[in-house]
Amino acid sequence: MSSTTNQQNDQVSLKFVTLVSMVAALGGLLFGFDTSVVSGAIGFMEKRFDLNEVEVGWAVSSLIIGCIIGAASSGVLSDKFGRKKVLIAAALLFIISSVGSAIPDTFTGYIIARMIGGLGIGITSTLCPLYNAEIAPAKYRGRLVALNQFATVTGIFLVYFVNLAIANYGDDSWDISTAWRWMFGVGVLPGMLFLVLLFFVPESPRWLIKQGRPAEALPILLKIHGEDLARKEVLDIKESFEQEKNTSIRQLFSPGLRIALIVGVVLAVLQQVTGINAIMYYAPEIFKEMGAGTNASLIQTILVGLINFLFTILSLWLIDKVGRKVLLLTGSAFMAISLIVIGFAFQSSEPSGTLVLIFILLFVASFAISLGPVVWVLLSEIFPNRIRGKATAIASMALWAADYVVSQSFPPLLGSAGPSVTFWIFGILSLFTFFFTWRVVPETKGKSLEEIESLWSEGSKDETTSSKGAVPLRQG
Repeated sequence: MSSTTNQQNDQVSLKFVTLVSMVAALGGLLFGFDTSVVSGAIGFMEKRFDLNEVEVGWAVSSLIIGCIIGAASSGVLSDKFGRKKVLIAAALLFIISSVGSAIPDTFTGYIIARMIGGLGIGITSTLCPLYNAEIAPAKYRGRLVALNQFATVTGIFLVYFVNLAIANYGDDSWDISTAWRWMFGVGVLPGMLFLVLLFFVPESPRWLIKQGRPAEALPILLKIHGEDLARKEVLDIKESFEQEKNTSIRQLFSPGLRIALIVGVVLAVLQQVTGINAIMYYAPEIFKEMGAGTNASLIQTILVGLINFLFTILSLWLIDKVGRKVLLLTGSAFMAISLIVIGFAFQSSEPSGTLVLIFILLFVASFAISLGPVVWVLLSEIFPNRIRGKATAIASMALWAADYVVSQSFPPLLGSAGPSVTFWIFGILSLFTFFFTWRVVPETKGKSLEEIESLWSEGSKDETTSSKGAVPLRQG
């Protein structure tokens, strides 16, 4: 094939992948927007509905119940109806939830609407990376997986500006009666854009071949790879499905694969229980505890979003240069230090708002460069081909369940144990993350998926010959 033809194929592929990237970006954007919009609204809702600490936690975490169900059902639904159709349904659920969260006169009505939105977010958080992985050429696949996390933090960052603009529109009484409704209602706009864009992207060629429709998949693959590689890709996908016919859920718990599953699930849980969403969901309320007014607390929250945004970009640049494990170790160490210092700051009779803000920003920066993007990348890498779908679904459910526990328990824990103990608990869990990564998590930088799979094969030999629980892995 001539260099001119190769260049033409690259141009076609790049245009096609750009469209797919826009879908990923909007799906991730909805994820970030909807999970964080409540941070600006919760203080006003607490007064509007006269909520106690448990109800404040429920107002935030009710979305996560829907996310757990959406993530759990996304695999089965998308295998039956196709990735594209299920993503369209998720966009509709998000739009319905945005409207429903904005108009209720009762707390129960709000909760129902947020759960509906959670279904959509759970689906998109699972299917957008999956869709991109199935449709993108190999040389673009890694950046597309990372792009989803970048889009998520962009949504988080964007929503802080939206919340501040809306809160500044009226006085305190207007904020309590109306501002929070507009904060949720604005979500209709990205939801509609996502819905419209989905009609311009194709179905996953992998799903079409699985359904016995290779003739429909080939034109899509031609746009991605060119003729020769496209036909080879069809044969490779067919062969992969032939191998998958013999897989079962029991294989997840076989030696070696069991360790991969444990590592994936533990990393997914640790991403949540180290406190990031307690900060993201409740940042304005934390800053108010330090004496900041409503506007000041929202402005400080924007600063949190900016740091999250900038250090996620830095992580995307570093992840293939210094490695996944180095970022996890560095990030978790600084997270632990930050949280411990914040705990001591709150022990003071007159805690310094500046000190707390500085170390919250350091904590967010440390998370954004490590656990935020790296965990999602590792979950896409560490599972062997034959169990990747099932194992990723289990890890995703564990992640959302941990998110629910943190978001529901944070207000009562803050009220009963106090901020010092609460942040020290998060600090201890960050220390555990450091040691878990150091001892168990392998480095995957520069390794092919087959080489990563061989790490678990070596681990299975050690597991069957060792009487101890620890399984040494080649760290690479």
